[in-house]
Amino acid sequence: MAGKRRLGLAVTGGAGAVVMFAAGCSGDTSGAGLASDETKTTVTITPANGTTQVKPDGTIEVKVVDGTLQKVTVQGDGAEITGKLSADRTVWRSDRTMKPDTRYTVTAVAGNDGKSQTATSSFATLDAAQTLEIVDVTPNVEGEEVGVGAPIIVRFNRPVGNRAAVEKVLEVTPQKPVEGAWRWIDDKQVIYRTKTYWEPHQKIKFDADLAGVNVGGGVYGEADKEATITVGAEQITKGDISEHHMTVYRDGKKLRTIPFSAGNGTTREYTTTSGVHLLMGKQNPVTMISPGRKPGDPGYYKTVVNYGVRFSNSGEFTHSMPSTVGVQGSANVSHGCLNLSPANAKWYYDIMQRGDVLKLTGSDRQIEWNNGWGYWQMSFNEWKEGSALK
Repeated sequence: MAGKRRLGLAVTGGAGAVVMFAAGCSGDTSGAGLASDETKTTVTITPANGTTQVKPDGTIEVKVVDGTLQKVTVQGDGAEITGKLSADRTVWRSDRTMKPDTRYTVTAVAGNDGKSQTATSSFATLDAAQTLEIVDVTPNVEGEEVGVGAPIIVRFNRPVGNRAAVEKVLEVTPQKPVEGAWRWIDDKQVIYRTKTYWEPHQKIKFDADLAGVNVGGGVYGEADKEATITVGAEQITKGDISEHHMTVYRDGKKLRTIPFSAGNGTTREYTTTSGVHLLMGKQNPVTMISPGRKPGDPGYYKTVVNYGVRFSNSGEFTHSMPSTVGVQGSANVSHGCLNLSPANAKWYYDIMQRGDVLKLTGSDRQIEWNNGWGYWQMSFNEWKEGSALK
């Protein structure tokens, strides 16, 4: 059969694999005589066609004997399954987990001596009794620009058993690289903070290849998650509580110096905190209620104010307070907030970005690292200790 070749294809449903082979013969046309040899190309795909209850954290593997893999694709809803090909192109293995309760089809194209053949395998992953989902990524407002100190806060729907496995698939990719780390605040929340502030005017990509991650106890990641975060201008406010003024800078340029009246300091709760704060959000109007007091108690108050910008979870805001304009810039008479004039309060309210930096000095009370977004109160080395990846 000199000069001719026959190719055949067979698919078998053996346990754990799909097999494809091509067979043929060739002749020696040199005139020295007739000779022949046989080649056999075999492709094995695991899991096998028709397999069910495949573990989502299992591996898809494609192997070829007497040939090379030209292309391997995996189709299925949800997670995009990627893989790596060996240097000699004889083995392909998936490099990520699969979505639970999902049907996948693997298509492999193998070649030998200029000929190619295709093998496929269709299988289904198990339907996990419990799944782990990301229910929120903050910042999360469409079109929002955040400040250079902004954290990335990820919240889950249930306690995370295997924190290291989950943290491994959380990826933060800024356009302008900077070192950062995750810290677990509790078993449902992890926060990313950088070593130094983000560079302004850039986008940050957050990706979580969570689908199929084995969290332990029969719990698997339900779905991938992604988000894009936009960092706006570098807005940093520096204020001295004892001097009753703060100065706002944007991208290194001074915008405005604002007089204020801070906490009167008669009690700890009425003392404005010093330290590195982040602006957390704004409300207009906002109702201020005395902490730890109820109607009828000495010192109880309930006041509605305008243009509130929060900078801690212990009730600290910048806000408008017309009644204290006369002492703003010279005395501290508030219950812990920074009282501003109506015009200055509105201006600050209008320009603020969540994650803007507010550095305050001049009081004997330091903001706690876990009071609101006081994360910059902790050194970066301390912050990294909260990571599950050592």
